[in-house]
Amino acid sequence: MTSALVTTGRPAPAGRGIGVGALRHRTGQLLAIAVCLLAALVCAFPILIVLITAFTPSNETLSYPPTLLPDAWTLDNFAEVFRRLPVWDQLQNTIVMSIGVTVLSLLLDSAAAYALACIDFRGRGLLLGVFIATMMVPFQALLIPLYQMLSEWGLIGTMVGLIIPRASDVAGIFLLRQFFVMIPRDLDNAARIDGASEFRIYWSIILPNATAGLLTLGLFNFIGNWNDMIWPMIMTNAAEDRTLVAGLALLNGTAQGVIPYGVSMAGALISVVPIVIVFAIVQKRFIEGIASSGIKG
Repeated sequence: MTSALVTTGRPAPAGRGIGVGALRHRTGQLLAIAVCLLAALVCAFPILIVLITAFTPSNETLSYPPTLLPDAWTLDNFAEVFRRLPVWDQLQNTIVMSIGVTVLSLLLDSAAAYALACIDFRGRGLLLGVFIATMMVPFQALLIPLYQMLSEWGLIGTMVGLIIPRASDVAGIFLLRQFFVMIPRDLDNAARIDGASEFRIYWSIILPNATAGLLTLGLFNFIGNWNDMIWPMIMTNAAEDRTLVAGLALLNGTAQGVIPYGVSMAGALISVVPIVIVFAIVQKRFIEGIASSGIKG
């Protein structure tokens, strides 16, 4: 107030600047909320269509002009899914494959990431560069060689053949390395001075301090393998050996060439519910892991 009197010769209007600033801040908040709600609506709209179609009678899903809400709701589509597919067998295969790949990848990827982040050895930077370069090779380019190799070993259509080739991933190694390099080196150096082995440092010091990273990678692997269709479809022959998502591909057509949209959406809803439950449980730690994964390279 004194500076205002000295500069202009008259007192400044009390609270005017504060009121304008608060109004702008409030307007910005409302605009940000509106944009977030619109983005959420756009993202949720396909899921809403799946949910509605799953409970819509088949004759209404093929009617023209199409309607957003059905005249009647039904559960027949879910019964048809269980009639056409061995859902329980495929769900069991999906759970075993997703958990098996997730557990093995966490162990193998974290061990490789520990070596690249915490152990000083000659050629470490070159080895990391080679690992990153392999990420440029699309996975689809490796399907034929992998199929030939698994076929020669008699692993086509087996759970071992589905899990082992996916038990480690360069992207997972790189992601965990980003977390490990953020852990102060004083911790593992002090443990080495006290005589701890590298495995003890890795298991008792590094892993407990990288829980967010492990949870992030685990959720990525679990969701990715749960929703994967190409890999289990190619590596299995019988419907009983497939995962649930790969089995749903059998629903995309009939002898008359008509796609049963209601049945397909009911199957998709069955497959997505477990993922939604898992994500709802770990979403907080997952978001924390994503936010901190690229802070230091």
